[in-house]
Amino acid sequence: MERVQEALLALPGYFDSHTNIEGVAATDLFALNTVLGATIEVQVVQTLNRMRDVWDPQDEWPLYVFERQAQTFPDVLLRKATGTAGHEVAMGVELKGWYMLAKEREPSFRYTVTPDACTEWDLLVVVPWHLSNVLAGTPLVDTPGVWSARQAAEHRNHWWQHLRKTETDTSIASPEGVLPYKGRESTSDKPAYDRGGNFGRIARTGIMDDWIDGVLRKPLAGIPARDWIEFLRRYADDSDLDAVWQDLHGRVRRRLDRDVEARSADAMQSLGRVVDILGGAE
Repeated sequence: MERVQEALLALPGYFDSHTNIEGVAATDLFALNTVLGATIEVQVVQTLNRMRDVWDPQDEWPLYVFERQAQTFPDVLLRKATGTAGHEVAMGVELKGWYMLAKEREPSFRYTVTPDACTEWDLLVVVPWHLSNVLAGTPLVDTPGVWSARQAAEHRNHWWQHLRKTETDTSIASPEGVLPYKGRESTSDKPAYDRGGNFGRIARTGIMDDWIDGVLRKPLAGIPARDWIEFLRRYADDSDLDAVWQDLHGRVRRRLDRDVEARSADAMQSLGRVVDILGGAE
């Protein structure tokens, strides 16, 4: 359903949360995804059901609603609300929240579902969020990243087996006889060797790189998210406040110096072009 994807991209304009966070120490903000991640996902599902006019403008799916299910793939189903004839499940959404100021600078969830458990309509959706006043307030969401669930699973396996730099066994065992939407039976691919527990870290496979970079460039209270993360990490990891200040001051100074050099070079190039133009006019 293409209109569901359109609704997901429009999510920030409709999302509404009554959760309010106050009194959290700045250095403890990194833990918010653990505390609020599930709540954000529930509220995203509620928002999608309020957006029916966006994803079903012709009222072609009047009996279908988005429902969240726990401990199985996918997290969310667009399911018929009654037992009448027809397809009970229209599509599935594997829904993950990502706190934009998380220390890892990337979504850290593991996506291990085997491709055969996905239909062509199923989606992997990552919803970035932050607090309205950065350090406090109500959760706000940004534009989600949306990928085909099946293609993301296939990409993950290809990356694990062929693109990683490793000398270990890269084979993957897939469950047999898997079909979409068949309850709690095993749907996960399992690598032959994964000592570090990294299989499924989909954000590290390259498929999300451009989107993640765009999210981290988004300004929060006028400051890019990535700079907030750097600031908070320095204070969380180093108890010597003087050393933190000296490091941050040096970073700002170097960045300003680079900006001045860049502007000077641009000015010289512009001046050179003007001289060339004037010389040609003689």
